[in-house]
Amino acid sequence: MGKKQLRRMDLIFTNDDDFIEILQKTLQTPTEEIINEMISSGLKGRGGAGFPTGLKWKLTAESNSKKKFIICNADEGEPGTFKDREILTQVPYKVLTGMAVCAKIIGANEGFIYLRGEYKFLVPLLEKELKRFHVICKDLGLDFKVQIFLGSGAYICGEESALMESMEGKRGEPRNKPPFPTEKGYMDKPTVINNVETLAHTFTIFKYGAKKFRDLGVQDSRGSKLFSVSGDTPIPGIYELELGMTVQDFVDDFGDGDCKAVQVGGASGFLVPRKRFNETAIGYQGKLTGISLPTGGSMMLFNSSRSMYNVLNNYLEFFQEESCGQCTPCRVGCQQLVRGIEAVKRGEKPAAYLDKLLKLTDTMKVTAKCGLGQSVANSFQSIVENFREEMIY
Repeated sequence: MGKKQLRRMDLIFTNDDDFIEILQKTLQTPTEEIINEMISSGLKGRGGAGFPTGLKWKLTAESNSKKKFIICNADEGEPGTFKDREILTQVPYKVLTGMAVCAKIIGANEGFIYLRGEYKFLVPLLEKELKRFHVICKDLGLDFKVQIFLGSGAYICGEESALMESMEGKRGEPRNKPPFPTEKGYMDKPTVINNVETLAHTFTIFKYGAKKFRDLGVQDSRGSKLFSVSGDTPIPGIYELELGMTVQDFVDDFGDGDCKAVQVGGASGFLVPRKRFNETAIGYQGKLTGISLPTGGSMMLFNSSRSMYNVLNNYLEFFQEESCGQCTPCRVGCQQLVRGIEAVKRGEKPAAYLDKLLKLTDTMKVTAKCGLGQSVANSFQSIVENFREEMIY
């Protein structure tokens, strides 16, 4: 078989001068019709969790609460991900259009952009865009205002409930679920929280229709996705590709000819070794190709010159630093994992100690309160199980 050429697209970053017409037309469309269009498009959250966007909007719309909110999660803190800041820089009106339509559907008149603290430089640009957008909404008869909320650089606040806690002036810590934000979110009111890229994709659906979006991708992985490509690649950058490709397809296009592993989904994602490239797909398509991995967008390539021990140690130190400390499995578990692999590397612990650490990550998966502690196991297990010899020698 010959090399498969990935289909690259430019739907998100294409400038649309007629966006006001698209917004006006969409706002005039019956609410139920928009929700059905969103659901039939198959759009899932592009932050990595993959919850159906249309269903989230529908559940919030069905609430009887008189006060509701929509929040754009722009706390792009996952290592290796840098796409959302480009969306907000180049086509912020697409994100705002998605927020405005969602506000009309769920009955909200207030929205927020939760902006990562390190992206403070974007505030003047966004405030200028918001000033113009508020005038457009008023002209179209929509009572909707958006504010910017600047985060303080905490990775944990990328988790939606910790994000809302910080917005309410509390310590950024995850809440117990249920209730979910669609029932009890910001200020205990029904809230839609969507990632920057997710909202940008809604604009594509508004413009071209659900069918065109659904025709992209495969099975349960519909549409396109922005990928932040970094590491050992001759062409780093941001690329829009169809979901459903295999890691081998990706490496053929972006690798340097000596790729031994790809980290899919950043530090909280999975490392795929060369022997698994062909059987691992990117997306949510279940059993279509065997293994499938969702990703918030980070794709880091590593060649043979890289020490996977150093890669894992770097990830674990990051998690140890960013753990909010609220639950013991994550707070203590991250510390023990760092100390454990360092002890094995120095020869202070036998190689068999790695198996005990693997059991610890299994425990963290089921007992940690939020996705941070639960996802530590992803990179740890996939690296240790596939590159055990590099953890020892």
